[in-house]
This record gives sequence, C-alpha cells and structure tokens, in this order.
Amino acid sequence: MIDSEGFRANVGIILTNAAGQVFWARRLRQNAWQFPQGGIGVDETPEEAMYRELGEEVGLAPEDVILCGCTGDWLHYRLPRRLVRRNHRPVCVGQKQLWYMLRVVEEEPPVRLDATDHPEFDTWRWVDYWRPARDVVYFKRRVYARALSELAGMAPRPPGPPPRDVRARCR
Repeated sequence: MIDSEGFRANVGIILTNAAGQVFWARRLRQNAWQFPQGGIGVDETPEEAMYRELGEEVGLAPEDVILCGCTGDWLHYRLPRRLVRRNHRPVCVGQKQLWYMLRVVEEEPPVRLDATDHPEFDTWRWVDYWRPARDVVYFKRRVYARALSELAGMAPRPPGPPPRDVRARCR
C-alpha cells in the first residue's frame, strides 16, 4: 500500500523486556541492525499487521507479549535516492510507520528467527533503550528517535530522557 505521496504504509515494533531493554536484530547476512517492521496488507489493520510481522520476523504470538501502546500518528522517512526503485509503479520514496511498543511476558521469550521460509534476521540481542536511535542506518535515525521518545513513558522501566545526540533527532 503506497500512498499518493509515495510512502509505503508500514508498522514498526519496539519489543521490550522487564529490564527496559529493547529487542535489536541483525538483518540476514548483513551488518545492519533494526527493529522488526513490515508492510500493512490491504486487508489488514495496522495492529493486525503488527502481530503478523511479530510472528513472521520474531516467532512470537500475541500471547507472548503485552501491547503497551502505539504512536499517535504516522512517522515518515525517505529512502536515499540510490535506493528508490524508479522502475516500479507506484514509486516508493519511503515509509510511513505506526510504531507499537510491546513487552514480552516471559523473561526468556520463545524467539524464533526462522519462523518463516524467508527469515529477515539471523541474530538478536537485548540492548539499551536509546541505542537503536544511534545505531540504525542513518536514514531511519530520526524516525527511531521520535518513536522511542514518544513511547518511552509506556516502557516497563521508563528510560529517562534521551541522550543529547538522540534528542536532537526528535525535532
């Protein structure tokens, strides 16, 4: 689903544990780390897409998590020009995302990165709450900072204010 401005509708998932850390996963055979995310199908609500992506990318079911909250509006990022596929119609210039914060129920959640035939990730770890806003690929940093800032109060252990370098991206 690409809107009239060229943005693909998408959901992002910030998965937290009781210690306030976040789930950080490495894309398959790449040195690129990110949160789980994925497109919204034409017959899906954003929440349905979020639970589908959670199952496909992380192997978790709705009963493995507690829904803490969602961003109030879409957050947008543009792809760098070199990544825009101009020969596809409609042209996708970036993504608009609704971000969800979930907390795992178990201390050791039953994560399965191979839950589908086409896994997205090959490894994962729990990291400090603000780290993804610094470590994700550069063109997603502002969206990550804004999502983490907006949802920080819903985290199991609120992380405190963002560090100065992250705070600057939230504007």
